[in-house]
Amino acid sequence: MFPFTAIVGQEEMKLALLLNVIDPKIGGVMIMGDRGTGKSTTIRALADLLPEIEVVADDPFNSHPSDPEMMGDEVRQKIEQGMEIAIALKNVQMVDLPLGATEDRVCGTIDIEKALSEGVKAFEPGLLAKANRGILYVDEVNLLDDHLVDVLLDSAASGWNTVEREGISIRHPARFVLVGSGNPEEGELRPQLLDRFGMHAEIRTVKEPALRVQIVEQRTEFDQNPQEFLDESQLEQDALRQKLVEAQARLKKTAIDHDLRVKISQVCSDLDVDGLRGDIVTNRAARAIAALEGRTEVTIDDIRRVVTLCLRHRLRKDPLESIDSGYKVEKAFNQVFGEDAA
Repeated sequence: MFPFTAIVGQEEMKLALLLNVIDPKIGGVMIMGDRGTGKSTTIRALADLLPEIEVVADDPFNSHPSDPEMMGDEVRQKIEQGMEIAIALKNVQMVDLPLGATEDRVCGTIDIEKALSEGVKAFEPGLLAKANRGILYVDEVNLLDDHLVDVLLDSAASGWNTVEREGISIRHPARFVLVGSGNPEEGELRPQLLDRFGMHAEIRTVKEPALRVQIVEQRTEFDQNPQEFLDESQLEQDALRQKLVEAQARLKKTAIDHDLRVKISQVCSDLDVDGLRGDIVTNRAARAIAALEGRTEVTIDDIRRVVTLCLRHRLRKDPLESIDSGYKVEKAFNQVFGEDAA
């Protein structure tokens, strides 16, 4: 796997991914950009960077051993009955959702025959179960069936996946960072679906010749001797991994001043953003970036760095409109924050 810290350029995409890892409740990230700009490489590199997590051994849902919100029902019942559970360390799962996947493959299926004949809830877990506490990646999400996108976004928002068949209902935790990528030439997502993604990163092909050469040389070096290249990046990878762990712990103590929250909502109001998702996500992202940088107080600069990522895809009222590059959001931000933003 190409190391995350060795990826040159595309800072907007990298920042959005890191903030979603620190606070998965931001709601995932939609990455739209030109072909061959390293979208898939960066997302897969992120999973490799993340620290191992504690899970209940042999549990299909990667249940958390102590947090009831991230446990399957069986594990919770065992703990309530005082039974001991085995704990294991596991790499964070990176689940690829293929374009041709069916709803049963994504959500899981219930074996009705077994349930009726043996009286047990025979559940075959799907990709959402595997992705719990990990990353669910959908390449070309703009080509995915709208119904399936709805299912993914509902699970990502609620943290649970519920499967119902013939009066039998089963639910399990499904808390994951949803990452979608696509090429705008192949069509955009409907505004209603786009709005459900926490952030929207825009990726452009690098134009600067020197930087292009650096990227090509790095890739060539990695392909010729992957292990040596990984060894050289190991210190940086370890340092960033530790930084993420500390940021996740610091997030609970990170605060955002009331006046700043009012100004964030003023920006959303001036931009005529529908609903309150934009306000909530911008607040969360600003806290996450402060935590990433070792602080417990959000600054105006933190808000400036995340506000475009959080709002640009919420401005589109007409499906035929293109997504704002960031100019409108920056203009509204500067008007509201005035001299403080200078």
